[in-house]
Amino acid sequence: MSDHYSELKLALSAKNGDQAAFGTLYNIYIRKIYDFVYFKTLNKEIAEDLSSQVFLKALKYISSFKGDNFSAWLYTIARHTVIDHYRLNKDYKQIEDCWDLADWGDLSADTEIKLLMEKVHQAMKKLSAADRELLTLRLWSDLPFKEIALILRKKEPAAKMAFSRSLERLRKEMQPLLSLIFLLLWKKINL
Repeated sequence: MSDHYSELKLALSAKNGDQAAFGTLYNIYIRKIYDFVYFKTLNKEIAEDLSSQVFLKALKYISSFKGDNFSAWLYTIARHTVIDHYRLNKDYKQIEDCWDLADWGDLSADTEIKLLMEKVHQAMKKLSAADRELLTLRLWSDLPFKEIALILRKKEPAAKMAFSRSLERLRKEMQPLLSLIFLLLWKKINL
């Protein structure tokens, strides 16, 4: 039995009112959803709060699950929850996504890592919101292209091509950082 099949079976059971099945899905996905939200907010407390909201919404709307791909359905809820969070918080400036608002303070106390993360942040900031989202879904959340296509409402080949182009743009932005990354890794290994 494949993982997709067993998750689909759990999702359909949860849709029919099986709270234990929903609890199992929660256990499977809580860390994945938290990581996805954290990468989009870069704030631990906000990520915890929004992750909770994602699962509350999923539980509330489980009856609307169409029985196709639970993971894509749940990530779509997470994506919209993050977007809604920034729309509702009027004290933030107008943004395409939350990348410009990230608080890097809780990532690491290590100065070298923090410096590197700031440089990565700057490289990512030069990309479009769509590029950042594709890279986040594929590299950070490790989702297959089939699910990414469902989340972004694209065809799978279009999602693959867009990801390839986004990755190439990131590589161009990151080229100057490669020597710094190598140096930091070398120092860490040789301590």
